[in-house]
Amino acid sequence: MTETSQASEPQNTAQEARQINDFCINVATTNGTGSQTSNIALFRAMFRMGIPVSGKNLFPSNIQGLPTWYRIRLNHTGHVGYRDTWDILVTLNAKTLAEDLAAVPSGGVVFYDNALPVKEDREDVVYYAMPVKDLVKQSGVAPNLREYITNMVYVGMMAELLGIERSAIRSALDTHFSGKQKAVDLNMQMVDLAADYARNNCVKRDPYWVNRIEGGNRDMILIEGNAAAALGSVYGGVSVLAWYPITPATSLADGINEYLPKLRKDPKTGKATYAVIQAEDELSAIGMTLGAGWAGARAMTSTSGPGISLMAEFTSYAYQAEIPAVIWDVQRVGPSTGLPTRTSQGDLAFTYRLGHGDTRHIILLPHDPSECFEFGYKSFDLAEFFQTPVFVLSDLDLGMNVWMSKSFTYPETPMNRGKVLSAEQLQELGGKWGRYVDVDGDGVTYRTLPGTEHPTAGYFTRGTGHNEKAAYSERSEDWETNMIRLRRKFDTARQHVPKPEIVRQQGGDIAVVSFGTNHQSILEAVDLLKQDGLRFDYLRIRALPTSPEIGEFLDAYERIYVIENNFNGQMHGILLQEYPAYATRLISISRQNGMPLSASWIQEQLKTTHQRFLQALA
Repeated sequence: MTETSQASEPQNTAQEARQINDFCINVATTNGTGSQTSNIALFRAMFRMGIPVSGKNLFPSNIQGLPTWYRIRLNHTGHVGYRDTWDILVTLNAKTLAEDLAAVPSGGVVFYDNALPVKEDREDVVYYAMPVKDLVKQSGVAPNLREYITNMVYVGMMAELLGIERSAIRSALDTHFSGKQKAVDLNMQMVDLAADYARNNCVKRDPYWVNRIEGGNRDMILIEGNAAAALGSVYGGVSVLAWYPITPATSLADGINEYLPKLRKDPKTGKATYAVIQAEDELSAIGMTLGAGWAGARAMTSTSGPGISLMAEFTSYAYQAEIPAVIWDVQRVGPSTGLPTRTSQGDLAFTYRLGHGDTRHIILLPHDPSECFEFGYKSFDLAEFFQTPVFVLSDLDLGMNVWMSKSFTYPETPMNRGKVLSAEQLQELGGKWGRYVDVDGDGVTYRTLPGTEHPTAGYFTRGTGHNEKAAYSERSEDWETNMIRLRRKFDTARQHVPKPEIVRQQGGDIAVVSFGTNHQSILEAVDLLKQDGLRFDYLRIRALPTSPEIGEFLDAYERIYVIENNFNGQMHGILLQEYPAYATRLISISRQNGMPLSASWIQEQLKTTHQRFLQALA
C-alpha cells in the first residue's frame, strides 16, 4: 500500500516560504543505541523519493556510550557535499544537548525527546517535543525489544511533519533488514504510531518540506566507498587479499570477503579461486601480498595510516625488486593514532615517497564510489604493467559513508598482465633475456612467473643493488643505471594513469586544483562564487604521477589555488616539486579538522585569499 504522510499546515504559512528539498538534518544520539538503522532508513527513503541526498556518520572511536551524529543533506540541485551547519536538529543525547541546541541557526527546527531538559526559550526556533518513552510503551512491543525501535519515533515524527513518504521508509527498512518481514513490521509499527501522534498533536510551524522528484536519481545507486572498492577489486581479478583490521579500512576487506564467495568460484568444481588471509599485523599483510604478487597472483591489502607506517620497508623492497601489489589506504586523521574515526587526506606525501631512499609511487585518488569501483580494477592493471606497488588513497568519508553513485560499468577491456614472458617466448629469445633489461625504452622490463618451464626463466628477486641480469652488484654504474631506468618507468606512467577531470567556465581566468572527496564541495563553492563575480576553472587530479594535462592546465593561469584536506598542503608541495616554474602561481589552501571540507569554507577562503591578491596588485 502506498501512503504519503500529510502533515497539517497552519493557514498563515505562505506557499512561497516553503523550503523544499534543500536543507540539512543533524541527528544527535549515543553510539551503540541502534540509531544507524533509523538514520539510514530516512536517508534511503528520501533517495527513493528521487531527491539528491548525502549522509555523513560522525561517530566516536569507541564501541558505545559516546556521542554520535548523523548528517543528512538534501539539495534538489544536486549539491550534496558536506555542510558544516544544519537546519533541523534531532536530539536524544543529554550529554551534548546544550552544545547541539546552541548550534541551531535562526529559523531552525528542534525535534527533541521530551525527557530532556529543553526550555523552548528561543523565539527564532521551532520546537517539536517527542514523547519517546510513552510512544514506545504504547507500541505494545515486548520490553526486551523496545530498545531496538526507540529511534523509530523520530523517523515517524519527521515523516509526518516533513512529508516523507511512509511507503519509502518501509521500502528502505525492507532493504536494511534484507526482507525479514518481522523486523520490518516491528519498526514500521513504531514509525506509524509516531507519525499518527504528530498528525494529531503537532501543528507544523516550520518551512521545511520533502517532495518527491519524479524521475530523480534515475540510474543512481547507494553504496559505501569501501564496498565499491571491494567489488571493483573482485572484478579486477583479485585472487589474494592479506589484511589486518584497522578503522576505517576493515569494511573494505569485509566487502571482498562477502563478494568473492559469490563471484569467484571454479564453475566446474565449485572450489574457491582465491585466498583471503587475516594476517597477524600489517607487516605480515604486505609481506604476504608481495609474495603472492611475485608468484603471479593479483594481490592486495587494505589499511590506513598507521598500517602504512609498518609497510614502509616491504614497499621499498617491492619498488626496487619491481613486484606488483595494490595497497588501499583509507585515510584517517594523524599524526600517530590521531582521530581514528575522522577523515583526512594526510597520507598523500607519505605514500608518494614511501620507502628508503629515492622512491616514488603511482597513486590513484578516487572521489566517489564509482571511481572506487573503477580504480579497484585499474589499480591491478597498473601494478602489473609497471611491476610496482600502486596505492589507492580513499578516506574515511568516502570509505565508510553511504553515497549516491552512478551505476557501475563492467570493465570493457581485458586484464592487462603487462610484460610477462612465456616459455615459448623465452625459447624464441634463445636465452637472451635479463630481468631488468629495458628492451622497449619505456623503463618497463620483462618478467617471468615462478613455474615457467624454461631453463632461463629463473632469476633472483633482489632488493639489494643489482645489474640488468638481476645479479648482485655494488658497482656505482649498475646502481645509477637502474635508478635512471626506474625514473624512466615512472615518467612512462604519466601517460598511463587516469587523466585529470577539468571543469571550465566561460570567462574563467583563475583556477582551483584539488583531488578526492573535496570534489562535491568545490563544485558547489565554484557555483557560489559566480554570484560574487568570480569565475574559477577547476582541475581534479585523479592520479600521481602528474600527467601532461596537468602541466598544460597550470600553464594557462597566473593564479592557481590548491585545496586539500590536510594541515600542511601536501598536494601543493608535490606540485611545487613537479612544476617549480609555477611556484609563484600555486597558492595553498588547506584545512584538517577531522571533517570533510564544506563549500561555504572553500568559498570564503577562495574569495578572501583572491581579494587580498587583487588588493596587493592595486
